[in-house]
Amino acid sequence: MPRLEEIHANLLDRLPEAKEQGWLGEVAAIEASLAAAEQKLAAMRDIATRPTTVHLGMPDFRSVVAHIDSEQRNEDAKGQP
Repeated sequence: MPRLEEIHANLLDRLPEAKEQGWLGEVAAIEASLAAAEQKLAAMRDIATRPTTVHLGMPDFRSVVAHIDSEQRNEDAKGQP
Protein backbone atom coordinates (compact mmCIF):
# COMPACT_ATOMS: atom_id res chain seq x y z
CA MET A 1 0.00 0.00 0.00
CA PRO A 2 1.52 3.36 -1.00
CA ARG A 3 2.36 5.84 1.71
CA LEU A 4 0.86 9.32 1.68
CA GLU A 5 4.25 10.84 0.79
CA GLU A 6 4.41 8.60 -2.30
CA ILE A 7 0.88 9.54 -3.32
CA HIS A 8 1.74 13.23 -2.91
CA ALA A 9 4.88 12.83 -5.05
CA ASN A 10 2.91 10.98 -7.71
CA LEU A 11 0.32 13.74 -7.84
CA LEU A 12 3.08 16.33 -8.24
CA ASP A 13 4.50 14.28 -11.13
CA ARG A 14 1.11 13.98 -12.88
CA LEU A 15 0.14 17.65 -12.61
CA PRO A 16 2.42 19.07 -15.35
CA GLU A 17 1.27 16.47 -17.88
CA ALA A 18 -2.39 17.19 -17.14
CA LYS A 19 -1.74 20.91 -17.63
CA GLU A 20 0.19 20.34 -20.88
CA GLN A 21 -2.58 18.14 -22.28
CA GLY A 22 -5.26 20.66 -21.30
CA TRP A 23 -7.11 18.17 -19.11
CA LEU A 24 -8.83 20.80 -16.98
CA GLY A 25 -10.92 18.32 -15.01
CA GLU A 26 -7.85 16.22 -14.26
CA VAL A 27 -5.89 19.33 -13.22
CA ALA A 28 -8.66 20.34 -10.84
CA ALA A 29 -8.85 16.83 -9.37
CA ILE A 30 -5.08 16.60 -8.92
CA GLU A 31 -4.93 20.03 -7.30
CA ALA A 32 -7.75 19.12 -4.91
CA SER A 33 -6.04 15.83 -4.06
CA LEU A 34 -2.72 17.63 -3.56
CA ALA A 35 -4.31 20.12 -1.17
CA ALA A 36 -5.92 17.32 0.83
CA ALA A 37 -2.67 15.32 0.94
CA GLU A 38 -0.68 18.38 2.05
CA GLN A 39 -3.24 19.10 4.78
CA LYS A 40 -3.12 15.49 5.99
CA LEU A 41 0.70 15.44 5.93
CA ALA A 42 0.80 18.67 7.96
CA ALA A 43 -1.62 17.18 10.50
CA MET A 44 0.50 14.04 10.75
CA ARG A 45 3.65 16.12 11.34
CA ASP A 46 1.81 18.13 14.00
CA ILE A 47 0.68 14.97 15.80
CA ALA A 48 4.20 13.53 15.62
CA THR A 49 5.67 16.59 17.36
CA ARG A 50 3.17 16.65 20.24
CA PRO A 51 4.36 15.46 23.62
CA THR A 52 3.32 11.89 24.31
CA THR A 53 2.98 12.26 28.07
CA VAL A 54 0.70 14.44 30.12
CA HIS A 55 1.79 15.84 33.48
CA LEU A 56 -1.07 15.34 35.91
CA GLY A 57 0.61 16.88 38.94
CA MET A 58 0.69 15.51 42.44
CA PRO A 59 -2.57 14.20 43.91
CA ASP A 60 -4.05 16.22 46.75
CA PHE A 61 -5.81 14.07 49.32
CA ARG A 62 -6.55 16.84 51.81
CA SER A 63 -10.18 17.24 50.72
CA VAL A 64 -10.75 13.46 50.88
CA VAL A 65 -9.22 13.27 54.36
CA ALA A 66 -11.28 16.27 55.52
CA HIS A 67 -14.47 14.62 54.19
CA ILE A 68 -13.70 11.31 55.94
CA ASP A 69 -12.80 13.17 59.15
CA SER A 70 -16.09 15.09 58.98
CA GLU A 71 -18.08 11.87 58.52
CA GLN A 72 -16.30 10.26 61.47
CA ARG A 73 -17.08 13.25 63.69
CA ASN A 74 -20.76 13.02 62.68
CA GLU A 75 -20.83 9.32 63.55
CA ASP A 76 -19.09 9.99 66.88
CA ALA A 77 -21.60 12.73 67.67
CA LYS A 78 -24.53 10.40 67.00
CA GLY A 79 -23.15 7.86 69.41
CA GLN A 80 -22.88 10.32 72.34
CA PRO A 81 -25.81 10.61 74.79
